[in-house]
Amino acid sequence: MPITFTERLKQPGIIILDGATGTQLQSLGLPFGRAPERWNLEQPKLIKQHYQAYLDSGSEAILTNSFGGNRARLELENMGHWVPEVNLAAARLAREVAGERHFVLGSIGPTGLLMQPKGELTFDKAVTFFVEQVTALVAGGVDGFQIETMSDLQEAEAAITAAQQVRHVPIIVTMSFDKHGRTLTGVSAAEAAQRLWGMGVAAVGVNCGATLANDLRMITAMRIALPDAVLVAKPNAGLPHLDETGIVAVYDITPKAMADYARQLARQQVKLLGGCCGSTPAHIAAMKRAIRNYELEIRN
Repeated sequence: MPITFTERLKQPGIIILDGATGTQLQSLGLPFGRAPERWNLEQPKLIKQHYQAYLDSGSEAILTNSFGGNRARLELENMGHWVPEVNLAAARLAREVAGERHFVLGSIGPTGLLMQPKGELTFDKAVTFFVEQVTALVAGGVDGFQIETMSDLQEAEAAITAAQQVRHVPIIVTMSFDKHGRTLTGVSAAEAAQRLWGMGVAAVGVNCGATLANDLRMITAMRIALPDAVLVAKPNAGLPHLDETGIVAVYDITPKAMADYARQLARQQVKLLGGCCGSTPAHIAAMKRAIRNYELEIRN
């Protein structure tokens, strides 16, 4: 009988996650500026192709194409009423591809709205947005949740609260930090980790950071602050710049460079490791090889 994601988290070995979604879907033809979540309904075969590419590269767990699947974000696409369908499709398609041998994590990103007092979004309203999304992802068969690219602790806490209200499954949460080691709301990596870990999540960490070196510093700060915490890292393949057309984003970090940092992150006892913006199946495959070799070295 297949093990649960909770059981896998307790087993030895680093869990390899997937890489970028938006940039990968653009490589499959998603028009620039179009919400990736639309394709869950419009191009399901290409979404499954995207998922399969990461499983073929060595991902043990894949994230659903639902990062912007909350009502606030989808209303920008005039799709606010499609929240259940978009998220249900994202999870079901991932489940079909992953089967029972791999894990599916529901991706939950920020609303794009500012929380009070800087903005008008209340904590309770944020929870309502996330409950709607989480409910559909659960119906689609996810094994857990990845709350990611959060820059406001209140919003991250609202997403965690929503997930905990709907179903008791592992929750992973990652924050994004600037080159000064702070979120956009001024929170340090140590403070973020302590607050979030205190909510009973399965793992805390970083994603979508300014540089690979910066993400490593943030993970190290979290490890020092919380020696017993389960850590996750999903770094970008560098910061993007536009190609000669002025439309396509280019990321300069190579798979080899990502693999080198994968080993350094492993030395900080990261349990879950993947990639964010600009990372490809090739990056994930290189990281997978590097981690396999690292684990063999420390075992011998």
